[in-house]
Amino acid sequence: MSTRSYQGCWTCKRRRRRCDNARPTCQSCERRGVNCEGYEVRLRWGSGIASRGRYMGADKPLEESVPPRLKGRARDLKRDGKGAKFQGQVRVEFDLMVPGPGERLSSKCEKQKEEEAIFNEYLPMKVNVRYDRLKNRQVITDGINVLHSTTARDSMLQHRLPQLCEESNALYTICLAFQLSLSSTRSPLFLEYFDTSLRKFRSELACSTTLSDGTLTAGLLLCSIGLMHGMPWTIHLEGMHNILQSHGLSDTPPDATTSLFRHHLLEVMGVMDLPCFSVGRQINSSTMSRQGSSIGIWRRYCQPSIPRKGVEPVSGLPRSLLDLFAGIGIDTTEQSFWSWSGETGSFMQCYLWEGHRLAGILSLRRHMWMLRKNVVACESLALNPQAVCSVDATALVARILANLDALRLACTERPEEDRFIKNAILYPLFVAGLEVEVMCENRQWQKTIRNCFLGSRQDEILLDLLEEMWTRADPDLNVDDLAREREMEMGLL
Repeated sequence: MSTRSYQGCWTCKRRRRRCDNARPTCQSCERRGVNCEGYEVRLRWGSGIASRGRYMGADKPLEESVPPRLKGRARDLKRDGKGAKFQGQVRVEFDLMVPGPGERLSSKCEKQKEEEAIFNEYLPMKVNVRYDRLKNRQVITDGINVLHSTTARDSMLQHRLPQLCEESNALYTICLAFQLSLSSTRSPLFLEYFDTSLRKFRSELACSTTLSDGTLTAGLLLCSIGLMHGMPWTIHLEGMHNILQSHGLSDTPPDATTSLFRHHLLEVMGVMDLPCFSVGRQINSSTMSRQGSSIGIWRRYCQPSIPRKGVEPVSGLPRSLLDLFAGIGIDTTEQSFWSWSGETGSFMQCYLWEGHRLAGILSLRRHMWMLRKNVVACESLALNPQAVCSVDATALVARILANLDALRLACTERPEEDRFIKNAILYPLFVAGLEVEVMCENRQWQKTIRNCFLGSRQDEILLDLLEEMWTRADPDLNVDDLAREREMEMGLL
C-alpha cells in the first residue's frame, strides 16, 4: 500500500503550511531551514487497545506496551469469556453498521444534493468573487470563469454545458473535480473525484467510435485540471487527437459542415498544444510534429490561409497573434513579432497583448538557444537563419513587466471593467522570470513578479520553479528539465 500523503509532510501539517510533497524532504521546509519530518505513516490508537495481531492488548504500537501473556487455565477462562462477549458485541455492531433501504436512499440523495451544489458553484448564475486579504486582491472562485480570459457568458460553453453533460458521463464528474480543485480545504474530496473522472474519461474514450462534443469538452477540462496542478495532461490531448484523426480529421481547416462549437473546441485544443504554453511536457516521438514538443493542432486545423480577426476566448489573445506563437520553430521570426500590427481592444487588452508579443520574442530566442545546443540542429539552423533584432533581454523583460504591472494596477482600480483578463498573464510573467541573468541583476523585478501572481495552486508551483531558477542562477538550466525532475507537467494558461 502506498504511504503517499496528499496533505504534505508532518512539519508542514503541524505548522499549517502548504507543502509541495517533494521527496525525500519537501522544498518548503528546506527553504525555511526547518527539519522536515517526512511522510511516513504514524500509527496512533489514542485511548484504544489493539484487539489482534502482535500488539494485541497494547495501548501503543510499541513492544514494551504489549501485556504479558496469561498462562494455563487463567488464559483459557479469559478467552472463553471474551469469545462469548465478543460474538454478541459483533452482532450488535453489525446491526448498527448495516444501513436499511431508507438510510441508503437518504445518503444517496444527500450526495446528489452535494454534487448539485458543487456543480452550481462551477456554473453559477453570477460571478462569485472572494477577497483575499493576504494578497489584497479579489479572487474568482467559480470554475467556468477561471477557464476564460474573456467574459464566460460570451463563450459558447456557458449555456451548452448542461446538455453536454448528458452526452458525456465523464463531463459532469470532471466539472465537480475542477471546482473542488480550486479549494484548498477540499483536497481529499478533489482527489476522490479526480480519480473517478480519470476512470470515466478513459473508459469513454476507449468506447468512442466518434468523439462527441461532450467527450471532447470533458477531455479539455481534464487537461485544464492537469495543467493547473502539475499532473500529466498532454497525454489526453494526444488520445483525443488520435481518435479525431481516425475519423476523418484532415490537415485542412474545418469546413462549412463543422459546427461553430466544434471549431471552438478545436481552437482550445490547439492553444493547449502550443509548445510555448507548456512546461515540462512529456515528449512522445510517435505523435509530435516537427515542432518537437507539439502535435501541431493549431497550424494544421485552426489556422487558415488568410489572416483572421477576433479574440480566442480562453487565452484572451487575438488569433493573429496565436498564429505567430504556433510558428515558433517553423517560420516565425523576431521580425514577425515586431511587425505584428495588433488589434483593436480595451486598454487592459493592449497591456496584455503587448506583454505576450514581447514574451514571444523571448520564447523564440530560448527555442533558438536550445537548438544551438544540439549539434545536429545547428546544421539545419544554418539553412534557415532567423532575423535577430538588437533589443536585449533586459529591455524586453522591463517592458513586459511594465505592461503586466500596469495591468495589475488597472485591475485593482477598476475591478469590474475586465475582471477575467488577469487569468491570461501567466505566460508573459513566467517567460520574463526565466531570464535568470536579468532577474539576478534586477532583484526588485522578482518582487514585481511575485506581486503579479494571483496566488492559486498553479501560481505557487510556477513561482516555486522560478525561485529555484533564481537561486541556482545557472543560465544553462532548462526549466523543462527541472519540471520533469519533479515529475510535473504544467501549463501557462
